[in-house]
Amino acid sequence: MMLAPILLFVYNRPAHAKRAIEALLHNTLAAESELFIYSDAARSPEDCKSVNEVRSFIHSVNGFKKVHIIEREKNYGLARSIIDGVTTQVNAYGRTIVLEDDLVTAPYFLQFMNSALEMYKDEPRIGHIQACDFTQDPSLPDTFLIKWTGSWGWATWDRAWKYFNPDGKALLNELEKRKLTYTFDFNGKYGYTRMLRRQTEGKNNSWAIRWNASLFLKDILSLNVGKSLIQNNGFDGSGTNCGGGNLYASNLYMKELPLVPITPVVENLQARQAYVNYYARTNSFMAKAIRRIKRTLKGDFRA
Repeated sequence: MMLAPILLFVYNRPAHAKRAIEALLHNTLAAESELFIYSDAARSPEDCKSVNEVRSFIHSVNGFKKVHIIEREKNYGLARSIIDGVTTQVNAYGRTIVLEDDLVTAPYFLQFMNSALEMYKDEPRIGHIQACDFTQDPSLPDTFLIKWTGSWGWATWDRAWKYFNPDGKALLNELEKRKLTYTFDFNGKYGYTRMLRRQTEGKNNSWAIRWNASLFLKDILSLNVGKSLIQNNGFDGSGTNCGGGNLYASNLYMKELPLVPITPVVENLQARQAYVNYYARTNSFMAKAIRRIKRTLKGDFRA
């Protein structure tokens, strides 16, 4: 089995980067895997010190088959950096595993991702693998297919990444023209369409919402996990898109996650309903109001 290269995107959070690397090094296939670390340049003079700290650290990283360091000479921002990095490496290797610096991996993360990439390499209806489960819904099977892409610990192939459309306006127009926004938003329970619209208005620069919409419109599925191999450590206000709260917490599954071929290759409607239920429970007006009150009482004034 050809092991996929690991892409790790870092910026100005040395503690997060160190924890991400430490967790990866505990993975069973780390020593056999190539690691590409993309370090973005400082956005402002205030970020220079922490960016330099991160760069000093990543030059000390070893324990992988090979470590490649790409230091941006100017600030790309997360979206441009990920789009450029994934495009470059997926074209070179045919497949890739993608992480950001605030993600902590379970010991069998690399094994699962590489096995899944190999198992479904020739299945055109599957274009994405997602290793994080934040729903903590016990009804979810170990693995399932869903028409949705998560961005925390994921992988893809060149055959699928070719469908990535960076033009958010075109994606939004097609979703609306085909009357798919309700389904795209998990029966109206989460505002993915709003997120995409805000991207077209310059109010966010999410690559992930465009990747999600790109595959959704092509009717391409994602292989997801019901036990999380990823924990997001970025909900401390330090990240580009992560605010306060504990809404997307996950428990790392520390054992090997069974991987068996799923047939037929169709969306698991029970799993989709589990996501609908999750978003209905956590994204309602009342749920948001209660969370905001609790955070305010604790002195956390983030969104």
